[in-house]
Amino acid sequence: MAASSPEPVIEFRAVSKRFGERLAVQDLDLQVPRGVCFGLLGPNGAGKTTSLRMVYGVARPTSGRVAVFGIDVSRDPRAVRARLGVTLQENALVEALTPTENLRVFGRYHLMREPELSRRAEELVDVFELRDHARTQARFLSGGLQRRLAIALSLMNRPELLVLDEPTTGLDPQARLSLWSRVRELRAGGTTILLTTHYMEEAERLCDRLAILAHGRVRAEGSPAELVQRHLAPEALETELEPAEEAALAAWLPPQARRLRAGRRLTLYVEDAATLAQHLRSRDGGDRRPLVVRPANLEDVFLALTGTSLEIDE
Repeated sequence: MAASSPEPVIEFRAVSKRFGERLAVQDLDLQVPRGVCFGLLGPNGAGKTTSLRMVYGVARPTSGRVAVFGIDVSRDPRAVRARLGVTLQENALVEALTPTENLRVFGRYHLMREPELSRRAEELVDVFELRDHARTQARFLSGGLQRRLAIALSLMNRPELLVLDEPTTGLDPQARLSLWSRVRELRAGGTTILLTTHYMEEAERLCDRLAILAHGRVRAEGSPAELVQRHLAPEALETELEPAEEAALAAWLPPQARRLRAGRRLTLYVEDAATLAQHLRSRDGGDRRPLVVRPANLEDVFLALTGTSLEIDE
């Protein structure tokens, strides 16, 4: 008899959430396995943040069940919160306190006592490279350092599950890369991570699996590579064509080729983009037409499935 698969860390079963007449999440079925970094992608109003809030018990489902560690969050939210850490979109810091003092306050919230309280605070100061700023009030830290501290706070209780809501929004590239490194280290150490992001590169680099949401429903789920393979041809050709030119080109394209238009910009998804580019250049009498040949990527899948670009969440 085959061994049963491990129980998921998070499970949504037929979950819907209403805010008055607005249906934010609709019949959501989703499982997050242990030890992975799982991403939620979606345009504004897709239900990402609402889904996260139901995981850590701030919002309750209108119908269905959300279980974390096998515990119904609606029935015992405290038991769930004791085993997870949460970093919100906005940093929840006591601005008049230093990083070390913030960590100690948060540790006491989790009923930590000495000497473990001091040991854990000092450990996180070093892990997140805050030692040189350990005596600086949080209000005077840069945005990147404040974000590091916010994530460090959510790790004081050594959570089994870390929830990150837009963790790198507004950060400069160097600060973003630094936080990506920390997230990878946490996942390598066995922490399960659930995150939302509006950066496609972040999702591709960090997430083992993704769910793309639109209008409160899951439109697709899988690894970044699986999603591209499942929904699009492997190569993309970007060019500029008028609608009349596109109609003429359509007769020459393979029947399975997919097209996405944004103004005059047309992206074609095909097996061999270089051959298509050559054909277009020959039709145009030279190399005057702007052409970009590249691999299809996660952003292409997102646009194809949702019809919109990825922006900061609701």
